[in-house]
Amino acid sequence: MSAVFVDTSAIFAALDASDPRHDDAAAAMRRLLDDLDAGATVAVTHSGVVTEVAALVQRRLGMEAARVALEQLIPLVEVVWVDARLHDRAVIAMLAADRRSVSLVDWTSFLVMRDRMIDVAFAYDDDFAEQGFELFAA
Repeated sequence: MSAVFVDTSAIFAALDASDPRHDDAAAAMRRLLDDLDAGATVAVTHSGVVTEVAALVQRRLGMEAARVALEQLIPLVEVVWVDARLHDRAVIAMLAADRRSVSLVDWTSFLVMRDRMIDVAFAYDDDFAEQGFELFAA
């Protein structure tokens, strides 16, 4: 069984009809959901992404979209809860990289992916590819 990491950028693009990547994201989301239903794939994210999705979607798309994200999409994904050790490792990675454009949430995502040996990210963030991960597509 394969695993796919699900990032904020993918969830947001799938929900926001005005996002230029929406059509691709919606098709990829449908493919991922089909793969989950068939038991061919497991989807993984972490609690920082859940918080980021909630804040971004609520603010930009409204409460109905936030409900869809939090009640319909996130429950289909295995959520890795960020503990103190994972948080500290991500902070160390972020500070060592000294890159303004890569967030603490992203560094946490990279660590979760490496810890879980996940090679594929459903993301529209070039930093995943720069880190050597394959991007999930429709």
